[in-house]
Amino acid sequence: MASLSEKVQVELDNIAVVLDELKNTVSRPDKSVAELAGIGAFLNNFYTGVENILKQIFAEKKITIPGSGSWHKELLEQAVENQIITEDTKSKLDKFLAFRHFFVHGYSFMIDEEEIKPLADLAPEVFSNFKTEIQQHLS
Repeated sequence: MASLSEKVQVELDNIAVVLDELKNTVSRPDKSVAELAGIGAFLNNFYTGVENILKQIFAEKKITIPGSGSWHKELLEQAVENQIITEDTKSKLDKFLAFRHFFVHGYSFMIDEEEIKPLADLAPEVFSNFKTEIQQHLS
């Protein structure tokens, strides 16, 4: 069975691929509805990967994964409380969590490029900070 570090590295590698695709898609001019939906999917994939990593760390360290209706928010809060990520990273991830909620419960044709561009631009920085904090936590 793979170690926690190996599992986390697979997720980090997958997130890196998603962010490369996000960058390529965001840079295209005159995006179609399908391309905007793709950007939304990449942003959702990025956040899902972050949650997957946190859930794996929680499971390994026997930290209870929240089970309430607001478990996504509680997961980030517990990650800060357990010193896995910083409050600054959490506050930036909160923006992706809010988008995730819209993406999962809304309609892709309603994605507004002006609203998602700041998230797409922020994603590489948040990923870099998150990755550093996770690696520090695991070492």
